[in-house]
Amino acid sequence: MSARFDWTTVHPAAYKAGIGMEESLKNSFLTPIQKELIKIRASQINSCAFCLNMHTKDALKYGETPQRIFLLNAWRDAKELFTEEEQIILQITEEVTLISQKGLSEETYQKAKSFFNESQLADIIMAAVVINMWNRIAISTHMPVAK
Repeated sequence: MSARFDWTTVHPAAYKAGIGMEESLKNSFLTPIQKELIKIRASQINSCAFCLNMHTKDALKYGETPQRIFLLNAWRDAKELFTEEEQIILQITEEVTLISQKGLSEETYQKAKSFFNESQLADIIMAAVVINMWNRIAISTHMPVAK
């Protein structure tokens, strides 16, 4: 599949706005590994090869283990590998990514409130929103997977 066009040059203002959204998360409470778990999980759901390739490499660079990356798609069956906080982060990521199914459920939100304050919850939600934006751009423009 070949790239359709380089959207960063066709619509630089939108690209700059997307980068701004990404930059807003630089000072979040989320660790680099937590951010990458969000990016990988959403990209798995969305089948975004470009983003999966990028963020699995980044996760390894930050010290994530191959085992956790390999099992991320089945994290519910490998809960012992993920902290309770990470499990909630992954649940929020999935519900935000699959927003048309039920949205962020009240059950997940209430459980998350026992671990995170409102600012932290906003960071988690925003991280999921941002990677979903990048997934949609990469998939619809056929961004090529880097070798």
